Amino acid sequence: MSVSFFGWEVTYDDASHRGELGESQEPKDKGVYTMYHGTSVAAAKTIITSGFQQSTKGMLGKGVYVSRNQKKAERYPLNSNPNDRVVLELRVHVGRVKRIDKDNHPMQYTWNANGYDTAWVPPKCGMMSVPSGLEEDCVFDPSRVEVTGIARAADGNIQTQLQQLIAKNPRRPWKGKGDAHGSGNSGVCPLCKRKILQGHTHTTQQCWGCGQNICILMTKHVCPATA
Repeated sequence: MSVSFFGWEVTYDDASHRGELGESQEPKDKGVYTMYHGTSVAAAKTIITSGFQQSTKGMLGKGVYVSRNQKKAERYPLNSNPNDRVVLELRVHVGRVKRIDKDNHPMQYTWNANGYDTAWVPPKCGMMSVPSGLEEDCVFDPSRVEVTGIARAADGNIQTQLQQLIAKNPRRPWKGKGDAHGSGNSGVCPLCKRKILQGHTHTTQQCWGCGQNICILMTKHVCPATA
């Protein structure tokens, strides 16, 4: 007998165990959070297989630009064909965080040189360089950013292809000194985004339909290959 795999959706009453923040909540130093990055289909394939590269310029200088607001990521690449846009779901180890909340901030471009790993622009802070008013982050070290899934793609076949590519190219977890994994603390599962408590393991496997890596503690998985 054959069984079609369609996924699941459940609700937990311990949402505090998830590595997510509201966009107005300031990220904590050494935290691990779910964020998003909008890019083209071709660039998404390169990022999945080879990792992120630093942007050479931007309102916060060099780094990888990401956001906890998926709607923000869906706007990128700017002025591009909407059918060519992909939103990558990420696991980000923010390290030491600097709040940049006004134009011409004294550390707007020098935050990394001053010992910070991530610059955070809160939503609706009034910066002229962020006309959307949506939350944004810049992570200096690309190895702090891991692709864990595809949050959105205009074409279901493209989404399936990219998810299969992620399954074939798992990124190595961050091992930075002083961060959650490097310090020996519990850390966060890269798939379900929930804290890994001591003495508890997270069983992972590939979805039979799309090939995406899944965890039994994920709150939701909809297989695009069979949905």
